[in-house]
Amino acid sequence: MKVALGVTGCIGAYKAVEVLRGLQKTGVSVEVVMTRNAANFVAPRTFQAISGNPVVSEMFAPTDDPQIKHISLAQEIELLVIAPATANILAKMAHGIADDFLSTLYISTTAPVLVAPAMNAEMWRHPATQVNVRILRERGVEFVDPEDGYLACQTVGPGRLAESAKVVERAVGIIGERISPASSRRNAGTRDLLGERVLITAGPTYEAIDPVRGITNRSSGRMGYAVADAALDRGAEVTLVTGPVRLDPPARANTVRVRSAAEMLEAVRAGMTNTTVFVMAAAVADYRPVQSNNQKIKKNAGNLVLELERTEDILAEVCRTKGDRIVVGFAAETENVIVNARAKLVAKGCDLIVANDVSADDAGFDVPTNIVTLVSVDETTELPLMSKREAADRILNEIVKLQKASSAVA
Repeated sequence: MKVALGVTGCIGAYKAVEVLRGLQKTGVSVEVVMTRNAANFVAPRTFQAISGNPVVSEMFAPTDDPQIKHISLAQEIELLVIAPATANILAKMAHGIADDFLSTLYISTTAPVLVAPAMNAEMWRHPATQVNVRILRERGVEFVDPEDGYLACQTVGPGRLAESAKVVERAVGIIGERISPASSRRNAGTRDLLGERVLITAGPTYEAIDPVRGITNRSSGRMGYAVADAALDRGAEVTLVTGPVRLDPPARANTVRVRSAAEMLEAVRAGMTNTTVFVMAAAVADYRPVQSNNQKIKKNAGNLVLELERTEDILAEVCRTKGDRIVVGFAAETENVIVNARAKLVAKGCDLIVANDVSADDAGFDVPTNIVTLVSVDETTELPLMSKREAADRILNEIVKLQKASSAVA
């Protein structure tokens, strides 16, 4: 499976290296296409060394390959990603100008196209750019919009290239739709969670040792956020209780931000009224210091000994009073994944455990993909590598199935 990564000339070009790495972690082959100006920011040899493929930058570079390169590449790729995309490339794409390899590749391929713009805030706001963006959206080009932030021109505003993880996650979703359209579009337009009130926890918790140190874990929150986004798309009313993460929550969710396990428990208790589905995707710290110091602990010659105590078991408390609710827990494991997941299912008393091996490079913490196993009382379903958003929909499918089974029994 091959993806073309287009890199254009702006300061955000260095982030394209992270996009390349992220795409490779999903198992795809990436061929990088650079504009002439992009090489002023990142040397082509950097992308060549990481991708393992020659970097294409010149339309008519001498080659021993008898094929017309832009045509052969256009036919081979499953997706064209352009990150960063300058105002100039957007204008050329919108108006059919093909005067270099990247713009010619765009106009030659029938593969989906994903664009992540990056530019000065005024350039992004300019009516000409906005018209070009609208034209491209209408033609089916997908966008990961730029973010607000401090820009290279020393101003603050929209125009900063979106985080590489966001670009990779959207790319993975598009590839999944292209490879398996039946399964990936199975839930398109589905409103099977209308009337459901879904409470979801996401991210890590942070247990303070002192004002500058704490105990936490590597959870990025992406899986829980993906479940929240998918549930909203399927008609649910969603409350998202999130630990400290670097993600923007879905705009339609009622978002409650917390820090510690104790704060998360209080937020869950407050949100459980009328909740019909509870999804415990957060990775709660199992221990916290017995005493949190008000002042920074000074370094000295000896060792530091911390006494730890167990944090609140949020999932167990919810299960004790679950009633008719569907309760889903997560099990992040490094060994005996299914055995440990089934033990957790029984011990907690929930309806479903979503288990995954967090030691895998392409699953678990801080990556856009996941490999999960759905463990219920009646069955165990191992799922292949997929985007976390696709995994979220598979989890919700199982929740709907459990609800129907529960209704039939009642």
